[in-house]
Amino acid sequence: MKIFVINPNSTTSMTDKIAASARAVTAPGVVIEARSGIGAPASIEGHYDEAMAVPRLLDQVREAEAQKADAIVVACFDDPGIGACREIATGPVIGICEAAVKAASMVATSFSVVTTLPRSVPIIEEMVRRYGLDHQCRRVRSAAIPVLALEEPGSNARLLVRAEILRAIEEDRCEAVVLGCAGMADLAAWLTEETGIPVIDGVTVATKFAEALVGAGIKTSKIGAYAPPNPK
Repeated sequence: MKIFVINPNSTTSMTDKIAASARAVTAPGVVIEARSGIGAPASIEGHYDEAMAVPRLLDQVREAEAQKADAIVVACFDDPGIGACREIATGPVIGICEAAVKAASMVATSFSVVTTLPRSVPIIEEMVRRYGLDHQCRRVRSAAIPVLALEEPGSNARLLVRAEILRAIEEDRCEAVVLGCAGMADLAAWLTEETGIPVIDGVTVATKFAEALVGAGIKTSKIGAYAPPNPK
């Protein structure tokens, strides 16, 4: 089984971290092919960055299809271009936001999301509504850190994320927390240990969901919304 994990931004250190997190949870025989959005923004922080990243993301999906990908994980919490990716992919395409919030709904009756910058909060709130889980999401919170701070050695970003999770437990009375950025993928186990509640990383969950769907023989429907694009 071959799963392509695509980081839509161009920061290769983040891609390496994402790939390591995905490989840590896959079953024997599953190959993780990690790709970066070369030519895309260095980080995706808002609607503009997302729009600028999607064309290269689609290029990467086409390349994955040419290399016989069994499934694709889009490793950005904005789930950019998911519908378009599904139109051109044969196997499942899993966005890490959708995977993470649906996983949270399976292990807790309520959850909060902790993301990076405040500008991401309304974007994630809208996605949670789209996925039908706003009744379980207590709050979307920001740790007030730039995405790229997660890549800086010696940064206090992880401590700020932990502090925001502790506030979520106290103020939101949530039973789980979802990490709202792929750049936090390596923090989930540590934060779970530190805070005492399930802290869910979308990269690992999306990878396992993709593995499960492929193992079950399920592919993307090609009737209706995810049919291949019409020739123009």
